[in-house]
Amino acid sequence: MINREQMIRNYVEGYNEYDIDKMVGDFDNNIVFENISHGKVNMTLTGLAAFKEQAEVAKSYFSKRRQFIKSFQHKDDTTEIEIDYFAILEMDFPNGLKKGDELRLHGKSIFQFLNHKIIKLTDIS
Repeated sequence: MINREQMIRNYVEGYNEYDIDKMVGDFDNNIVFENISHGKVNMTLTGLAAFKEQAEVAKSYFSKRRQFIKSFQHKDDTTEIEIDYFAILEMDFPNGLKKGDELRLHGKSIFQFLNHKIIKLTDIS
């Protein structure tokens, strides 16, 4: 479980540092990513290249961003983390949020593992 926690910490640290290579260092080439917001899947990506491309685009959305891990919960082949999220928007969004607005969210991320790699990541907010 400690190895899983370190892999997740690597991902979160990479995210906070805008370091995509660090974020994906423990990902399988066929990673599946899902984002669920308000109970609905609003993004699904398959493959390392697709994830990296989206992560690169997302860097421009925020002037600051930070995920804080609050807890780890291990199950068979998954680890769920509870997170607090803080960001300052770098651009206006279609939903009415404006550049400079602060965004604070509470959510969770579920990491699925196989052969010491992360094969699926689901973000839920």
